Amino acid sequence: MSDVTTEGARAARATRVGRVRFFMLALVCVAVLVNYLDRAILGIAAPSVQSEMHLNATAMGVVFSAFSWSYFLAQVPVGIMLDRFGNRVIYFLALTFWSLFTLAQGFAASVTSFVGLRIGLGFSEAPCFPANSNIVGMWFPRHERARAIGLYTAAEYVGLGFLTPALFWLLGSFGWRSLFIVTGVIGLVMGVIWIAKYRDPQESKVVGPGELQHIAAGGGLIDQGGGGARFKWSDIGEMLRHRQVWGLLIGQFSVYSTFVFFLTWFPTYLASERHMGWIKVGFFASLPYIAGFFGILFAGWLSDFLLARGAGLGVARKLPVIMGLLGASSIIACNYAQSDNLVIAILSFAFFCQAMSSSGWSVLSEIAPVGKLGLLGGLFSAAANLSGIVIPIAIGFIVQETGSFVGALAFVGAVALMGTVSWIFGIGTLKPITVRGNA
Repeated sequence: MSDVTTEGARAARATRVGRVRFFMLALVCVAVLVNYLDRAILGIAAPSVQSEMHLNATAMGVVFSAFSWSYFLAQVPVGIMLDRFGNRVIYFLALTFWSLFTLAQGFAASVTSFVGLRIGLGFSEAPCFPANSNIVGMWFPRHERARAIGLYTAAEYVGLGFLTPALFWLLGSFGWRSLFIVTGVIGLVMGVIWIAKYRDPQESKVVGPGELQHIAAGGGLIDQGGGGARFKWSDIGEMLRHRQVWGLLIGQFSVYSTFVFFLTWFPTYLASERHMGWIKVGFFASLPYIAGFFGILFAGWLSDFLLARGAGLGVARKLPVIMGLLGASSIIACNYAQSDNLVIAILSFAFFCQAMSSSGWSVLSEIAPVGKLGLLGGLFSAAANLSGIVIPIAIGFIVQETGSFVGALAFVGAVALMGTVSWIFGIGTLKPITVRGNA
């Protein structure tokens, strides 16, 4: 082979855009699937747990909420840790510990131990979504980012939707404890795979220069994953001085509120309010989650499509979220439907729209100050999980006091409308925030 040919081959390899970023995204997707199985199976087990431990609706609401107490409190600290130590090790530790806490719930002997383990689970799962946002921001150029976020967010719904009938079979065949034991073991295996295979772009030995150039040219943050950014308490105050941050936080609280209903009280609603048998519940409960799977994929496609067709960044990133929040408020219509099939259709549409609104994560990498993407992701995730504290208890209280879910569904729908207002009027132009010390 001539020198000219050899040099040409080398040049071709250097400019070839590889696909390593999609492998890293696949790892994130599997981790998210495990993450949401571990936090959601309590919703499936809840009627059995209530019966065995003699819990009323208010007490069960507290058990549902316990996960989010610690998840909420840990968000800012884990964001700081991600900025300081990077994604790979923190994510591995999170996966390992949340899987151990899930496994241990299969052996819980009392309400106290159950609540304690749920608190541990919340602490352990806290790094997941801030890290996901970091990873996509590093590995993907801007024009691919919304679809990447859509794919890993869709993974939430894969386990909840496509695996729900299997989980109900496991529940019926081996009891509620088997749900926690099986998913805990799966998570431990995933932790080993993660630490062996995941690397940030600047650490990867398999990514080629062509792919790195492709990512960087499109606005990928390939140099921000090595850790080392030091935290100052004033950074939080600086961020909270910006109206767009408050718009994001209020909006994300609202986005997650509808999701929390489905994650916690939804199977109980079908069984107690709609009087469905457990086999029917297992089938019907999966349909909204499957709709959500397609909803988040549609939102990611729509956002990147609008951006490619010349729409402004604000329109492309915000419109799917606003449409989703408006649609999610349709959950209120269930109070006026008599047919079970119509109720499931309404809930599936509402959850499709809720999933669309989950695409708000794509905004973070557009406005985060340099070196503070993890911190902003922590604040954003904390706002979401404040709803995880409030919503289950509020629903439990409403159901306990009124004897039905009518007021609970109206409450969830109203919160979604509040989020719509926040995204329309609270968030301005999408541009990086400047905090003093980073300017």
